[in-house]
Amino acid sequence: MAISDLPIFSMLRTRMEWHQERQRVLSENVANADTPNFKPSDLTPPDFNQANRRLASLNLSRTDASHIVGGGGSGGGGRFDANHPGGAEVRPAGNAVSLEDEMLKVAGNQMDYQAATALYTRGLGLIKTALGRR
Repeated sequence: MAISDLPIFSMLRTRMEWHQERQRVLSENVANADTPNFKPSDLTPPDFNQANRRLASLNLSRTDASHIVGGGGSGGGGRFDANHPGGAEVRPAGNAVSLEDEMLKVAGNQMDYQAATALYTRGLGLIKTALGRR
């Protein structure tokens, strides 16, 4: 098994791909802020429940009573569904984009992406340290 196929790395990769796609959608919303009758869209977050069920169904062997009980499995992936919020305020031209809201979403998306990349990088670093390849 490749290191990148570990469930946590697979889920982090999926999350980073989702943040990249969400950035594209949010930038389209900002770019069309003056387009008549444009409705902003967003993405629904990836669902990791299936991966969590797989993780819960597999158990590691405990060779000592002081070991922590854990699990393993494979991460989720796939396409991201567009979420079209219905509660946006519509201007007289029919446009429902709020630049303030979109920029807050962009900033939050960027911070979440940076957190995911930091977790991914540190996880790889831990594995390299465990293998003695640092």
